[in-house]
Amino acid sequence: MSNENNRAQVARYLEHLEKQRQLSQHTVSNYGRDLQEFLAFADAIPSRPALSSITQFHIRKLAAQMHAQGLNPRSIARKLSACRGFFDWLAHEEGIAANPVDGVKAPKRDKPLPKALSADDAVRVVSEARPGRDAQSASELCNRAMFELLYSSGLRVSELAGLDAHYAREANYESAGWLHMDEHEVEVTGKGNKRRRVPVGKPAMEALAAWLAVRGALVKLDPHPLFLTERGTRMSPRVIQLRLKAHAQALGIPANVHPHVLRHSFATHVLQSSGDLRAVQEMLGHASIAATQVYTSLDFMRLAQVYDAAHPRAKKSKTEK
Repeated sequence: MSNENNRAQVARYLEHLEKQRQLSQHTVSNYGRDLQEFLAFADAIPSRPALSSITQFHIRKLAAQMHAQGLNPRSIARKLSACRGFFDWLAHEEGIAANPVDGVKAPKRDKPLPKALSADDAVRVVSEARPGRDAQSASELCNRAMFELLYSSGLRVSELAGLDAHYAREANYESAGWLHMDEHEVEVTGKGNKRRRVPVGKPAMEALAAWLAVRGALVKLDPHPLFLTERGTRMSPRVIQLRLKAHAQALGIPANVHPHVLRHSFATHVLQSSGDLRAVQEMLGHASIAATQVYTSLDFMRLAQVYDAAHPRAKKSKTEK
């Protein structure tokens, strides 16, 4: 009898969504599908409880069951949300003491792997001049130096924008980051106010030297910033993002290229060549090695793709199951 009553309650709730809350038929249908799956779960409970007797223990078991079936976290969260809304309504209708779905969360979503450019595309982005532009103009020399430095040293865009040409300490100002031209390094202040020094490669140093040769003509009120706009103001992270995106699009790079893509590319390519996770951690300024380990997965995926494409025994034949 409780099963029939359970279904009747769900039907009433769906009618409430459609007529009282005036949700679309498509939305109500989605709620109905999720709640029918919940009813099937409730029917399988040996005691066959009324819905008003469902506890948080049952809901946690439901979430674990969906996870074990391979349902992704987003789908589990959606189904739990449907149940939560139903039990909120049921509490209003029947005065149940507590919503059993409250406090039950879906498993955490897997963080997507960072997207990295191929080595060839990364080199193109940072080294090739933008078509139709004067490669020797101050703007293009500045872009070249910024892009080369992003890829050479794996800086965050905020760290890049905060660089000064030299260390300065005055009454109301102290550099957060600056260029060590003679040592071929940059010193930056990263997350957690932690300072680190990162090496700068030869192509980036050459691009920086070319930019510094014309930078003086743009210096106006503030002499400190390493990278300046045409107005003589410090380059902002947003302007750097827009310039890099436009530059990559002009080159025909088939990806959404932003500063963090070059940071990811730096980490991935250094790790592929060296295998030294600790060194990459230090250069990126990660407080925990766990934050850097994602690049090992990215590297393995690349190697797996190469293997699948090249090895004659990598892929199963069509007749194999």
